[in-house]
Amino acid sequence: MAEENAWRKIEGDEEVVRTCAWSPPGCHPVGCGVKLHIKDGKLVKVEGDETHPITQGRLCVRCLTLPEYIYHPDRILTPLYRDPKDRGKDKWNPITWDEALDIIEEKVNYVKENWGPESQVVLQGTGRESTLYASAMAYACLGTPNQSSPLSGQACYGPRCTVADFLLGAGYPELDYAAFFPDRYDDPRYEVPKYIILWGKDPLFSNPDGFFGHAIIDLMKRGTKLITIDPRVTWLGVKAEYHLQLRPGTDAAVGLGLLHVVIGEDLYDHEFVEKWCFGFEDLAERVKDWTPERVAEVAWVDPDALVGAARAFATNAPSSIMWGLALDTATNGVQASQTLLDLAAICGYMDVPGGITLAVPASFMGKWRFEIINKLPAELKAKKILNPKYLAWNATATQAHDDAVLDALETDKPYPVKLVWIFSSNPLACCGVQPKRWLEALKRTEFNVVQDVFMTPTAMGACDLFLPLATYAEHDGVVLPHFGRNTHFLGAMNKAIEVGDCKSDIEICIAVGKRLNPAEWPWDTAAEFFTAQIKPNIGLTFEELQDEGIHMQSFEYRKYETGGLRPDGEPGFNTTTGLIELKSTLYPDWNEDALPYFEEPFYSPYSDKISDEEKAEYPLVLTTGGRVTASFHSEHRQIPSLRAITPDAIVEIHPETAAKYGIEEGDWVCMENSLGRAIEKAHLTTKLDPRVVHAHHGWWYPEQEAEEPNLYGVFKSAVNELIPHDNCSVLGWGAPYKNVICKIYKVNSLDD
Repeated sequence: MAEENAWRKIEGDEEVVRTCAWSPPGCHPVGCGVKLHIKDGKLVKVEGDETHPITQGRLCVRCLTLPEYIYHPDRILTPLYRDPKDRGKDKWNPITWDEALDIIEEKVNYVKENWGPESQVVLQGTGRESTLYASAMAYACLGTPNQSSPLSGQACYGPRCTVADFLLGAGYPELDYAAFFPDRYDDPRYEVPKYIILWGKDPLFSNPDGFFGHAIIDLMKRGTKLITIDPRVTWLGVKAEYHLQLRPGTDAAVGLGLLHVVIGEDLYDHEFVEKWCFGFEDLAERVKDWTPERVAEVAWVDPDALVGAARAFATNAPSSIMWGLALDTATNGVQASQTLLDLAAICGYMDVPGGITLAVPASFMGKWRFEIINKLPAELKAKKILNPKYLAWNATATQAHDDAVLDALETDKPYPVKLVWIFSSNPLACCGVQPKRWLEALKRTEFNVVQDVFMTPTAMGACDLFLPLATYAEHDGVVLPHFGRNTHFLGAMNKAIEVGDCKSDIEICIAVGKRLNPAEWPWDTAAEFFTAQIKPNIGLTFEELQDEGIHMQSFEYRKYETGGLRPDGEPGFNTTTGLIELKSTLYPDWNEDALPYFEEPFYSPYSDKISDEEKAEYPLVLTTGGRVTASFHSEHRQIPSLRAITPDAIVEIHPETAAKYGIEEGDWVCMENSLGRAIEKAHLTTKLDPRVVHAHHGWWYPEQEAEEPNLYGVFKSAVNELIPHDNCSVLGWGAPYKNVICKIYKVNSLDD
């Protein structure tokens, strides 16, 4: 039994280790406080840490079932290798880490010598802490300029962050829920928001990007009222004073309508607009024609609810907005995000108590992970895989374009991709649109590596080397809510146990980096690495952070008045004009409209880009991506307690629609359009419009045959098969994961 310290206590025959949860298993970096009970070197119980300033002892079911996850008999506990000719076959052989590193060194050098370092790609997942280190694997280990994700249009968090950077010059804007203050809601600087707009966000289920969803309940108890904007009536929607039930993909139209009411009825903050906003007159002209009646026609929203919501939000200061994944998962989502930021700005709710917090997009973790790409030669950086039509992405993004990577894998243009490193991601089951194309494209490479906890369809179908990951209970690490873009605390993950021969994401980077690029990897342990990152910023070593547990970020309101949002220290915002740009000065250079606008989704019932015959064949709107508590994207499918909560992939259908197609509760239903099909089990509900169906995402079946062609049944419920590839905004961000058309019909089984 280990000795006691600030975060490890002895209670009878158990050790109790205080730590912060992140990943794996996957979760957004809320950094929930947990107490891990260890007996005889084994995790026997997980409970919430009541001393954690944000979560205060509350945990979700995924944390509570961590022992099932860690000790699951199917977990991979040692590196595995198979001959590339055996992809799709269960012919894996256990090897040591030294053997794995020898293979990596040989394969990477072979690819570099024959096709150049640019012929390698690192594909990262979402939510896991690998988000912090995937760029390091690409730029500092493999030496390639191509770090990306298999997510079309980077349609998760990235688009919102990018729009905020372009229009505000700030990090991710977040609801002020007193997260920066040790005494939270009792801090005298804080004010409870009167209203919160939850726009395309269901935080009780998603806990997105570091926001603790239960904070919404805390604020409701203190008097906050809700406005929800969502195609479904969520649990919070039932509690909302106004619910705007829009057609999926029409968020920009709703935003223009809200602006029309606020500006047309003179409800905006004149002083803030005059001092701190650019382009107001042009914005007012743009929204003039977006009457509530027009919004109702386009977006199906009740015009009276739209007007009521706009008035309530604008006349009750302070109020706030939370924006969700729905604004990323639409081709027109960039413009929708612009309307949202414009609405918050003209109401004067930016960086005020109880409004929306802003921060300089920097990090407790230092600049190393952002700047390491600059260690690559300029001529190599210039070879990054891009699509020439996305001028904004090409001018500003450090990553390769997600959709262009799939194109390169399929066509060998602009050059062949010969090695793919899948960094804690499962694209065939989760985020890759047209996943069958991804599988065939990945098969064309010389060598593929995956790092994960369990064998996945992606690993079985396309990879040659499997590197086993340690869970957050098994490694030292840090938790960084909002990935450094508006971070309220830095938390320590403390190693409590050791299971198998597994490593964390950063430990894998260190091991690989020392083989391939030792000059950039002087650290021998994760603790040394973290100390080098955090000590210059917060003055603590990693060991001191462990003792402190959570280091909270200091915070000041109205930083635009004092120069806190600009690197030159001048008042204002870090934009070209020094103001919040309601009208962008950057967009015209990238062939984009400077002002927000609505564009009909490409694959919709009203699109002029598809035929009337196709619209008639596929009359329903399909949306997807709603979260459930028992899984994180495609994870947790093999955990018995969690699978019992959600045993099947579910498609939600309005009872009227189900009756029309002869579908009853529990029937297997096929969703189909011209791109593909997916089968899920019907659940009849009145919480969505009869013209809309909502399908679960991220499904595969670990209990089924592993080998190809079945690959754990990954393509049976693959709703991403119905979503088009490379249907991004003019700027290059966003993709229609939540707004395509389909038809539905009853089938006999999952295998039909």
